[in-house]
Amino acid sequence: MIARLFKYSLLLLIGVAVLLLLSVLAFRWLPVPTSSFMLQSRTHVDYQWVSLEHISPYMALAVVAAEDQRFPEHSGLDMVEIEKALYSDSGPPRGASTITQQVAKNLYLWGGRSYLRKGIEAGIALVIELIWSKQRILEVYLNIAQFGDGVYGVEAASWRYFNRPAAALTQQQSALLAAVLPNPEIYRVENPEGWTRGRQRWILKQMRNLGGVEYLENLAGPGP
Repeated sequence: MIARLFKYSLLLLIGVAVLLLLSVLAFRWLPVPTSSFMLQSRTHVDYQWVSLEHISPYMALAVVAAEDQRFPEHSGLDMVEIEKALYSDSGPPRGASTITQQVAKNLYLWGGRSYLRKGIEAGIALVIELIWSKQRILEVYLNIAQFGDGVYGVEAASWRYFNRPAAALTQQQSALLAAVLPNPEIYRVENPEGWTRGRQRWILKQMRNLGGVEYLENLAGPGP
């Protein structure tokens, strides 16, 4: 009985892994229709897919400056930040998530903090980095990140908060959107409070320190 249960559990895990791999392969080219986080949302989802070429380069730079400044260099996991987290006394792993890990979590997993989820997230992130280009990872991230209550993706957020397409976002607007990413259910783009404004200013400074949009011109990765 135990042997049969183990066999079926193993087959189930293999099946899930195969489906996941096929999904990652397909999303290397296809627009992402939804995400795990959108499906788990308890409110109406406002979501519009848009290609990276139709997103302001300021927006792409802003999320890298805010969330993952070593994005062009790492292979899915930022070992510098992971080492800091491992030596932290704050309990279960938190922070240290790269943009690739956030794509893995938002697209396939669930929220919360646990070693199990972080481990699965890390594994999926490594697979994504092997199959997608850095440009594709950034494109998917910008399209599925949450920017407000039920607002997913930079195109929907740009129309909701600034009444313009994502391609027309300014540096200041891009930095403000990126400023709410740590927790868009608490930090707001509309009527931003002091912390959000302060983070916006910090992001703008980091964008300048990175050298502007030229920082992202030579993103590496397998790509099509």
